[in-house]
Amino acid sequence: MTELDRAEALVERVLPRETLRRRMLVIVNPYATTVSDRLKNLVVYALQSRYQVEAVDTRAKAHATELCREAAAEGYDVVVAFGGDGTVNEAANGLVGTDVPLTCLPGGSTNVFCRSLGIPRDVVDATEHLLQVADRWQPRRVDLGRVNGRHFTFSSGIGLDASVVQQVDAHPTLKARYTRWYYSYVGITQFIRKYLVHPPRVQLQVDGREVEAVTVIVQNSDPFTYFGPRPIRIAEEAGLETGSLAVAVLERASVIDMPTLIPRLFSAKAATVQRHRQIEGFKAVDYAQVRALEGTFPLQVDGDFIGDFEEASYGVAPRALAVVA
Repeated sequence: MTELDRAEALVERVLPRETLRRRMLVIVNPYATTVSDRLKNLVVYALQSRYQVEAVDTRAKAHATELCREAAAEGYDVVVAFGGDGTVNEAANGLVGTDVPLTCLPGGSTNVFCRSLGIPRDVVDATEHLLQVADRWQPRRVDLGRVNGRHFTFSSGIGLDASVVQQVDAHPTLKARYTRWYYSYVGITQFIRKYLVHPPRVQLQVDGREVEAVTVIVQNSDPFTYFGPRPIRIAEEAGLETGSLAVAVLERASVIDMPTLIPRLFSAKAATVQRHRQIEGFKAVDYAQVRALEGTFPLQVDGDFIGDFEEASYGVAPRALAVVA
């Protein structure tokens, strides 16, 4: 049974109920990996059995942020980001500091924040989950990371992972068709062609120390990402409610070190990764500064490439975002 068939079956068995129906704004990224008009319509129809639903498609970068700010001003009870992690990030930046909770439906290739909240990775299961949430409405507040004024929900990266995201985002068709395998291919080619030859070296200042590196990973939650169903964990003691960030750095990229590092990434244990000789980790971080030692470095937040920078200042915004899941 296809995802659309299952969505239709869900609609058929969901009946309107005479209960409190909260106002829900569903923000849809129509270009997300698994989103289609038919699926969107079925999901919205199902949600209407328990919520007063309005659905709006995003039209451009940062549109979701604008829509969320308007939703907060207009008194919506909840906002649903239906798209990938980039859509969730924009929504979070629009709701930061308000009491309107954010939740999400998985429409992207990875959906890290959605899964970190405990929402199923299958969109039909996730829709049914949100219907059940209506009966056990318990919003809570989580932390957000912050870099150069931009908030992020689960991670930010400088160096290799940002280069990979930049290249993948430049080819959305390949990203949608091959998902994690395309990420893997781009990661290998970027490492060989760029990071073995002339990587952008940076200096990290954190906890009174200075560390030179080729890649910096900053996590606000755990895991860093997923490879299909497998969680990839890099920084230790990251969490949505810790009030701090966790940082890991790759000090050097070499042919000798990579074959021993890759199996550790797939071990699903951050402690195993950080025992590698080229990795250094920092826990309970509330501020970190990164600067380029020459030129600029690429920067990503929540899986979206946001540009090349000479400096990046990291901080944490405790309990800045309301969520419901």
